[in-house]
Amino acid sequence: MLKIHGIPRSRAFRCIWAAEEAGLPYEVVPIGFLPGFKLERAVAINPNNKIPALEDGDLVLFESLAINLHIAGKAGAPLMPAGDDASRVMQWTLWTATEVEATTMRWAYNTYLKPEGERVASEAAAGKEALDLRLAVLDSVLADRAFLLGDTFTVADLNLSCVLYAPWMNKYDLARFPKVKAWLDACLTRPAALRARQQREG
Repeated sequence: MLKIHGIPRSRAFRCIWAAEEAGLPYEVVPIGFLPGFKLERAVAINPNNKIPALEDGDLVLFESLAINLHIAGKAGAPLMPAGDDASRVMQWTLWTATEVEATTMRWAYNTYLKPEGERVASEAAAGKEALDLRLAVLDSVLADRAFLLGDTFTVADLNLSCVLYAPWMNKYDLARFPKVKAWLDACLTRPAALRARQQREG
């Protein structure tokens, strides 16, 4: 059984969703946060002392998107396709990590995550401007397809949409990006996503 260390109201949500999507048994080993985003206790299996971390038998992994690639690999197609599409999954996952997540968090920290008195409006605006550039790229890619690789949902869609979950949930202005909005709606209302979201939002 997979052991996912973290709580649903963290990046562990991504791994919970991946396990739900893959249909693999898992348990959540809860590690939450103290004020200031400090962990309530050390994560001995992660040298970075962060959540999530995954135990799968003797294998220990950190980094949520890498954990998701591992989970999807265990499930196989269609969640993790083979051949050239596997390379495309890696491409979009790395794009998520390098192009999307930091800009998303810059906006989020200064819009709703930090206490109101610590938010910096100019940082929120800069984060939104940078994220909008990435959303424009994504909107163009989705112009002729339902999902990132074509007609079928894969872990590439999961990894990117789970990073964009926070803007989607917090009423980010997606009016300029109708394809992104439709794609996010489709991804984040899948049965497995709803089961994971129930743990996070319930």
